[in-house]
Amino acid sequence: MPERFPTLTVWQPWATLIAAGAKPFEFRSWPAPARLIGKRIAIHAGMHRMSVRELKALCWKCERDHKDTGLRNQVALPILEHLILAPSDAPLGSVLCIATLGQPIRNRELAEALGLPHVNDSDRIEHSNWGWPLTDIEVLSPFIPARGFQGFWTWTRADA
Repeated sequence: MPERFPTLTVWQPWATLIAAGAKPFEFRSWPAPARLIGKRIAIHAGMHRMSVRELKALCWKCERDHKDTGLRNQVALPILEHLILAPSDAPLGSVLCIATLGQPIRNRELAEALGLPHVNDSDRIEHSNWGWPLTDIEVLSPFIPARGFQGFWTWTRADA
């Protein structure tokens, strides 16, 4: 019987970092829907191409062990370094993993808990109002091609 999952499209390299366990929070401008808290959601890598400039900036922060990205820098750094050299290795237009969505945390509360003024893993500050914890990552192998959409959408896992 196919399983249906609420699915979130995430740009690269962040989708890959989530699947690798290097990105414990997805940052959004809005809190996740209450009905999805504690539920399994799929993470889809969108078709948006990575910015090499942003990749290098994120890599630089990980190299210097900046905490303000919210990333697990030691896990993220080798992935980012690889993607700078081989950006085509980042899957696009595919569901990469399934994760449990935790209770969203306002950025200021998350930053305060980490002893920082702000937490954000991209240069899009307007999209970092909320940190959505993602745990219990199940990486799909192989990744499953799918068309993404904005916001949450439903993906059917046919191999379940």
